[in-house]
Amino acid sequence: MPQLDITTYSSQVFWLVVTFGVLFLLVWRVMAPRVADVLENRQKRINDNLGKAADIKKEAEAAIEAYEAALAESRAEAQAMIAVANAELAEEAAKREAELAGKLAEQVAASEAAIAAAVEEALGNVRETAVEVAAAASERFLGDGVSDNDIAKAVDAAMKPRG
Repeated sequence: MPQLDITTYSSQVFWLVVTFGVLFLLVWRVMAPRVADVLENRQKRINDNLGKAADIKKEAEAAIEAYEAALAESRAEAQAMIAVANAELAEEAAKREAELAGKLAEQVAASEAAIAAAVEEALGNVRETAVEVAAAASERFLGDGVSDNDIAKAVDAAMKPRG
């Protein structure tokens, strides 16, 4: 094998140094700056993206705060609307209750008047019937009829409330 021949070591070392030197210069002058530029650009993009993300995060937090404030305002407005509606319903219910109470009072008064009239009529009918029965009974038991005036006075005295 020629690589292991001692006489060719010096030429092999020479070419090794030349090749290494050329490669070193190529990496140092051409490839390393390009890699450094790529790394710098990448770092700039990362920093820019981090800055944009921070800005977006601040905007999102502001939007969340605005949303929560609007939500709280809407809830308060809804509560106020519910309170107003409840007050209106209570007022309407009280109004209807007052109207109903008035109607019921009128109906009760009318019913009481009708009952009083019916009682008066019934008492009048009872009086007439009582006078007729008393006249018939006195004629039957006494044989001679008692005057209608006397019978009416006796029935009126008997029907008079005692207090």
